[in-house]
Amino acid sequence: MGIVFDVKFSAMKSLNIEKKWVFPLVLSAFVCFFLVVTSFNMGLITSLHAIDSIFSPRVKINQTSPYFAESKVNQVPPSPASPPVPRFAYLVSGSKGDLEKLWRTLQALYHPRNFYIVHLDLESSAHERLELASKVKKEPIFAQVGNVHMITKANMVTYRGPTMVANTLHACAVLLKKYKDWDWFINLSASDYPLVTQDDLLYTFSDLKREFNFIEYTSRLGWKEGQRAMPLMVDPGLYKTTKSDIFWVSPRRTLPTAFKLFTGSAWMILSRAFVEYCIWGWDNLPRTLLMYYTNFVSSPEGYFQTVACNAPEFATTVINHDMHYISWDRPPRQHPHNINLNDTAKMIGSGAAFARKFKRDDPVLDKIDKELLRRSNGSFTPGGWCTGRPCLKVGNPTKLKPGPGAKRLQRLIGKLVLSANTSRQQCK
Repeated sequence: MGIVFDVKFSAMKSLNIEKKWVFPLVLSAFVCFFLVVTSFNMGLITSLHAIDSIFSPRVKINQTSPYFAESKVNQVPPSPASPPVPRFAYLVSGSKGDLEKLWRTLQALYHPRNFYIVHLDLESSAHERLELASKVKKEPIFAQVGNVHMITKANMVTYRGPTMVANTLHACAVLLKKYKDWDWFINLSASDYPLVTQDDLLYTFSDLKREFNFIEYTSRLGWKEGQRAMPLMVDPGLYKTTKSDIFWVSPRRTLPTAFKLFTGSAWMILSRAFVEYCIWGWDNLPRTLLMYYTNFVSSPEGYFQTVACNAPEFATTVINHDMHYISWDRPPRQHPHNINLNDTAKMIGSGAAFARKFKRDDPVLDKIDKELLRRSNGSFTPGGWCTGRPCLKVGNPTKLKPGPGAKRLQRLIGKLVLSANTSRQQCK
């Protein structure tokens, strides 16, 4: 009996000892199983990603052109929705004797929502440039809003050579650097004048796609093929501080095969996206064409047209109009007549936003001020932003009071956009 009891006691003791290790053993087994499953899942996920990367389609940047080496802005996330009221960025330029004309045009164009670059070229006297700088600095509204900038280091501009293009690109670069939130760039000279108020212009453009570019163009060069595209010239304004005419060099060149030439008006309304493209030139086309047009007569009438119409992403955005009324001579349409009172009916009937060119203080300007702009001499064009009469203080810049000019402009732009949408013939 004693022996049997000892055996049973020993067995029970062993059983108790085994029970003591059951829980740790089970816990360890569970942990090991969890680690194995986790490792398997991670490997499976990695494998699935690898498989997916093999079979999923790859996004190709810039499929429209095989010549681009860089990844372009398609990778940039979409920008937030544009505000309902746009902003314009202006270049208003002049030369010797244009100080008063430029100042009058600037006053007629002014709106606190827009941005303005003013420039008197190197042919103008130092006195004129200093006087313009003083006017800009002393104007209380300009000082308050801070949206008018003068290029104090003047550029040499010869209108038959590439220096006008260089000056325009310079102004675009300054506007992109100084002001971040504008929608369209407009270049004007001191001989231009608005036919609608800025409220009319802002109101009309509020409903337009921000990518539209208003550029007059044609691919039918005609006589320009032999007299402009093929001769080679040099513009002394590229390397001299005094203005002199271009001169010709030899030999002549053939028409390009790498791109198609277009010609048109030197005055335009450009979208911010297109301006950035011209300045940054991420696919090198703007730079290539800038070098080509360096030796091209009247390059301002071809450079921007050729860039836009040879870039697939911008060719479909071009509206074939420069938003100007110009009274041309008979063909070859090289020298616009000075507009006078006899042109009033045609000028207003055109529906255009601007007209050129005007003599200083011509009576037709007074008529435009009185009947179209409701502007008194020496003051800003009134609008919803004004408080006081005449405009003495800035109220709400987004408050617009469009008038008859908006209706004229809407009719013109409506026809142009409809024609572009239905014909699908941009840049042909």
